[in-house]
Amino acid sequence: MTLVFENMKNANILIVDDNKSILSALELLLKGRCAKVKTLSTPNLLLSELKSEAYDVLLLDMNFSAGINTGNEGIYWLQRVLDQESGLSVVMITAFGDVELAVKAVRMGSVDFVLKPWENEKMLATIESAYKLNQSRKEVKKLKLKEKQLIAEINRPVQDLIGSSGAWKQVIELVAKVAATNANVLITGENGTGKELIAREIHRLSPRSDKVMVTVDMGSITETLFESELFGHKKGAFTDAHSDRTGKIETAHEGTLFLDEIGNLPLPMQAKLLSVLQNRAITRVGENIPVPVDVRLICATNCNLLQMVANGRFREDLLYRINTIHIELPPLRNRRADIAELANFFLRKYVEKYNKPSLSITEAALQKLETYAWPGNVRELQHAIEKAVILSDSAMLQPSDFLFRSSDSVSDIQSNCTLEEMEQKLIAEAISTCEGNMTSVANQLGITRQTLYNKIKRYGL
Repeated sequence: MTLVFENMKNANILIVDDNKSILSALELLLKGRCAKVKTLSTPNLLLSELKSEAYDVLLLDMNFSAGINTGNEGIYWLQRVLDQESGLSVVMITAFGDVELAVKAVRMGSVDFVLKPWENEKMLATIESAYKLNQSRKEVKKLKLKEKQLIAEINRPVQDLIGSSGAWKQVIELVAKVAATNANVLITGENGTGKELIAREIHRLSPRSDKVMVTVDMGSITETLFESELFGHKKGAFTDAHSDRTGKIETAHEGTLFLDEIGNLPLPMQAKLLSVLQNRAITRVGENIPVPVDVRLICATNCNLLQMVANGRFREDLLYRINTIHIELPPLRNRRADIAELANFFLRKYVEKYNKPSLSITEAALQKLETYAWPGNVRELQHAIEKAVILSDSAMLQPSDFLFRSSDSVSDIQSNCTLEEMEQKLIAEAISTCEGNMTSVANQLGITRQTLYNKIKRYGL
C-alpha cells in the first residue's frame, strides 16, 4: 500500500550530499510534496544557506571527501549547524557501516538517520516526522516567548499603588518585607481597595518574578468544576473531558498562585484545597498519581474569616495555612489624604484615553471628592473620574460633575456596622438601583456574576 504524505506541503527541505544521483533522487521524491527543496553538493555553503533561507528539515550526508568514510565530516557539520540553528531538524544520511556513528549523531542532536539505499516510503515518513518535530519546536518557542511577554507584563511596576498617607505607607513597607520570602499571604479589605494589585506587587518583588502568577476567582468556580479547574483532568475522566487539561495550581508551579475571594469557597472545597497545600501535590481528575507542585500562595477576601470560622463556615486549619502573613488594606475613607493624588492619577489616565488633554480638575471638586465616603473605595473613585471625563464638555471638572448620594457620608459609613453588614447593604442598594439587573449590579460592585450570586445566597437577599 502506498502511503500519502500530505503534512509536508509547507515544508522547506535542504539536502546536502556530494553524490549528485542521490540529490536528484531525493529532489524527485520530494517534488510536489514540499513547498521548497534545495540541494547542495558540498557542505561549504551550508551555513550561509541556512542564514539566507529558513528551512525546516536538513538531510545531511555523513561523508563528503573521496576515499574517506569515517563519517567524521558529517559529525563536524552537524555540530556547526546545531550551533547556528538549534531548532532545525537534521536527518543524517549514512551507509550501513556507519550506523554506530549515526547513533552518535542522534545523541548530539540530529533527530534521526536514514540508511543507504533507502525505501522511499520510509524516507518520506522520516522526513515528515522531522518536519512535525520542527513545527512543534517552533510552537514551543512561540509559547515560551508569549509566556516571557506575559511575565514581563505582569511584572511591570504597579502604577496604581499610589498614596503617601501613613496607612498606605505601612502597607507598602509590609509588602516589600513579605515579598522577599515564600510565606503564604492573606490580603483582606473591602471591595475596591486594591487586593489584586497588592498581590501582583508581592509577586513582582519576589524571587519568583520570572515565573507566572496565576489568578483564580474562587467565587466564580462551581463545586462540580472545582477539581478540574484547580487540579486538572485526564481525557475521558468525565463526560466533557475531551482532552487532557492542566489545572491552575500546576500551571503556577514555581510561580505564584493568587486565590481571590477565598472566603466564598464552600466547606467541601476547602478540605480539598487544604489537602493540596499540606501535601504540596495535586492529583488530576481521572488519575491516581500525585504531581508535586511548588507554589507561593497569596489569598484575598473581603470577608471576616475569623467570624466565619466561629460560625463554622470556614475551616480554622485552612485559615492558619493561608494566613502566615496578614495584610489588611485600609478603605479609602481611612486614607483621605491620598484621594487628591489618586484622582489626579486617574485624571491623567483618562484624559489621554479619551483625548481630552486640556481637561483638569478644580480644587473645589477635589475637596468634594475628599469628603465623600467612597463605599466602593479606589475602584469607585476610578470609575467616577472616568465617567466625569467622558461626560465633561468644559475644560475643568467641577463639583457638579460628581454626583453622590447624600447618605454616603464618611460618618455614616464609619458607623458601628460590621464589614459583612456593610457589604450586604451595598449589594441590596445596588440591586434596587439596577432594578434587579444582575449584570449591572455585578459591574457596579466590581465583582463577577457568580460571586454576586454567592453573596446573594449568603445574605438571603
